[in-house]
Amino acid sequence: MIFTCRTFVPISPLLLNQLLPIKFVQQHQHLSQAKTNLTSLQSPVSLLPLPRFIASNSWWNWNWNSRRYCSGVVMASVNGVQDPQSISYLRQQEAAEIDEILMGPLGFSVDQLMELAGLSVATAIAEVYKPNEHNRVLAICGPGNNGGDGLVAARHLYHFGYKPYVCYPKRTPKPLYNCLVTQLESLSVPFLSVEDLPMDLSDSFDILIDAVFGFSFHGTPRPPFDDMIKKLVNLSNPDLRPSKSPAIVSVDIPSGWHVEEGDSSGDGIKPDMLVSLTAPKLCAKMFSGPHHFLGGRFVPPPIVEKFKLQLPAYPGTSMCVRIGKPPKVDISALRENYISPELLEEQVEADPFDQFQKWFDDAMAAGLKEPNAMSLSTAGSDRNLSSRMVLLKGFDKEGFVWYTNYESQKARDISENPRASLLFYWDALNRQVRIEGPVAKVSEAESEQYFHSRPRGSQIGAIASNQSSVIPNRQYLHQVYQDLEAKYSGGPIPKPKNWGGYRLKPEVFEFWQGQKSRLHDRLRYTPKEIGGSRVWKIDRLAP
Repeated sequence: MIFTCRTFVPISPLLLNQLLPIKFVQQHQHLSQAKTNLTSLQSPVSLLPLPRFIASNSWWNWNWNSRRYCSGVVMASVNGVQDPQSISYLRQQEAAEIDEILMGPLGFSVDQLMELAGLSVATAIAEVYKPNEHNRVLAICGPGNNGGDGLVAARHLYHFGYKPYVCYPKRTPKPLYNCLVTQLESLSVPFLSVEDLPMDLSDSFDILIDAVFGFSFHGTPRPPFDDMIKKLVNLSNPDLRPSKSPAIVSVDIPSGWHVEEGDSSGDGIKPDMLVSLTAPKLCAKMFSGPHHFLGGRFVPPPIVEKFKLQLPAYPGTSMCVRIGKPPKVDISALRENYISPELLEEQVEADPFDQFQKWFDDAMAAGLKEPNAMSLSTAGSDRNLSSRMVLLKGFDKEGFVWYTNYESQKARDISENPRASLLFYWDALNRQVRIEGPVAKVSEAESEQYFHSRPRGSQIGAIASNQSSVIPNRQYLHQVYQDLEAKYSGGPIPKPKNWGGYRLKPEVFEFWQGQKSRLHDRLRYTPKEIGGSRVWKIDRLAP
């Protein structure tokens, strides 16, 4: 496994005395012990944050107060473990030791860790609970770092489109926490006192964030948190839970649980979601709710190696990853209640090409991945339909263009039945566009020009792949590619004669905008002749 730590530089313990000022070394008699500890983390070299190493006299002091901060983890040294039985679970002492290392030699600050932890919690919530259905969020924040995570999560949820509220009865009088409160106040996020909270939280909120106590808490909860935890317990009790009850999300540890023994009495909070930080704590093995996420994504390889952590790989750029399989759902009950601006006849463009350009520009501006992806449906002479995703490579008043192998399945269909249907779907905008019409090949010159505009690897790939034909294995394809790469290493790559573009000339456009209660907007454009001129007729279709 190769790890990348761009913010760290390799420093041999042998060089430490050359890097440190003499006065600094004399002031720290425990230097040799620190070097021993460091070497046990990373051998033969140590990855140290050099600027912090030189500038901070506290770098060598590992006697930090035990903090709750095990917030996040880098991609672990396992290949995408998802099975809860294969994932590492931390004891309280291990979690505290990881915190010390993170905020000691590895150079993280409390506010950095808190920011990443809170963002992870907000991201996990957004993965499961959509703001159009679970909009009202109450973050119940305790006086420590776990409460700080809740404050940060509330801020991010505001920017994600939720309506957060905060109950923060025992405020920590430190600049970091004061700043978090100020940030929320600047967003006009309401702060509710314990007295302001309704008796029945289920009527006023859709999500309750349990950010009261973390893994460093000891003893029995005192007022007002004892009563607040009881409210969460009642809401999570199947016998007492109202029919419409808010989802409970616990941060790292369900408040009131023992870090290692969990809810041993069976009378504690039973959250719907648990967002573990760094690695799940041992009590998480007792979590039986439907949604368990790991959040953070920043602990460096030395910690992964020292504690032999087995953790799942984070997908893409996500700040959280699901542990275990998602709960089984009734597919028939899956539905989205779309919230969109109305699509009105008097507001759309008279020409569907102009309307498509407008919506395509919106999809580009929204930063959607491959907004030019479209489903292409064809049928051959046997009338059997087939669909596949292709990429739009150009459009104008003459039609919509894509490129492919002329011996592929789609090409055979088009040769037998030169008509097709295109479908664009832009999920984030609740929009789709359907286009139908006849299809013809573009000119050879147009295909030639586009072919040579492609990356060299794509040009070779077009020759290597006899699209839709049966091949023995993937290695065969790689071998053909490598042979062609060697063949054309010294010059231009000729366009294959069996490769080129198609153009669909639209006869029908339909623009669809998702709306509430399935009352979707559907506007269809069809051409008609008026006074010898071709114009487009707009009809509204029933959803």
